[in-house]
Amino acid sequence: MNKSENRRPRIGFHAPVAGGLHKALLKSREMNCDAVQIFSRNPRGWTARPLADEEIEQFKIVRAETRISPVAVHCNYLVNLASADNEIREKSIKSFREEIERGIILGADYLVVHPGSAKGACETDGVRTCAESLKIACADLDLDSLRILIENTAGQGECIGYRFEHLRDVIAAYPELNLGVCFDTAHAFAAGYDLRYEDGFAATLEALESNVGLKNISVVHFNDSKAPYNSRVDRHWHIGMGEIGAEAMRRVARSPELAHAAFLLETPQDEKGDDERNIEALRSFLT
Repeated sequence: MNKSENRRPRIGFHAPVAGGLHKALLKSREMNCDAVQIFSRNPRGWTARPLADEEIEQFKIVRAETRISPVAVHCNYLVNLASADNEIREKSIKSFREEIERGIILGADYLVVHPGSAKGACETDGVRTCAESLKIACADLDLDSLRILIENTAGQGECIGYRFEHLRDVIAAYPELNLGVCFDTAHAFAAGYDLRYEDGFAATLEALESNVGLKNISVVHFNDSKAPYNSRVDRHWHIGMGEIGAEAMRRVARSPELAHAAFLLETPQDEKGDDERNIEALRSFLT
């Protein structure tokens, strides 16, 4: 028997940071989670307030107390490393470099970023531009234990990354960056990877292995999809209540090939208690 069959993934969710970044760690502990994802800054603005020494120290102290691990930081939404617009690309590189620096200062394990939109150019150029932008953003930085993860997309709005081949080519362009992958279930489903059926999920795992290597998937964004299969629309939904469905989500959660990764939820918060209910749904799949 494969040893990974006895492993259970570490689980968590994208936690709020209102009142301080350390609040996300406390909320995660309250919900008996192992891992967490946060924004380290305003996700919808180009500029970020510098982190104060006191909040950095508090975050590290609370992390040591809670033992939440891994910690993933999600890049802000404005960054478009594949942009054909030079002004947007330059602003994106600068903003992403700041994200890297903040992740390093906080001692985060992962920095998750979408590869971006190639609007105004072909996909091949977008993939090349994304890789080059990553290289420039990382120049002369010691990433230490921080690993940058490229997230697959639904392909909405001319985004690259909806095929695993795109991720492969971005990663292969500069192997010295040691880029990894964040696998989003809702995005993959909307992009045409049919997770609903056993053979479809097996084919998805094969495609991931052949293109990026399953061992390089450090985070799974465990989301059901409100959008239909192959719709190229990015709409996350509550676990087991979407188009992917509970049976298929259970299959993903129990997959030994992904047990080494952290499973982090990015499900909607429509009503009080939604995070708790979605976490419990994931937890029930693992028992």
